[in-house]
Amino acid sequence: MYKLEFAAGVVKEMKKLGFVAQNMILDKLEVFAGKPELFTSDIKALKGKFAGKFRLRIRNYRVIYQQNNEVFTILIVRVGHRKNVYK
Repeated sequence: MYKLEFAAGVVKEMKKLGFVAQNMILDKLEVFAGKPELFTSDIKALKGKFAGKFRLRIRNYRVIYQQNNEVFTILIVRVGHRKNVYK
């Protein structure tokens, strides 16, 4: 089981999303922290500006994160709609 950590600014990005989207993303992140193997088809390694990070797809939203397997933490870097999150 991984521990979720949020980078500075992620809470602000979450507040910009609707209430339903916030709850959906937080619920999926809790499940993801407990059993990441359930989301293998929704995870993709990123390149370029976000090299070394991963993308988790949750409907039309994307969560960009870094995974540290040594201390079992997942650092959430960005959260947003798929058309805006990579900018």
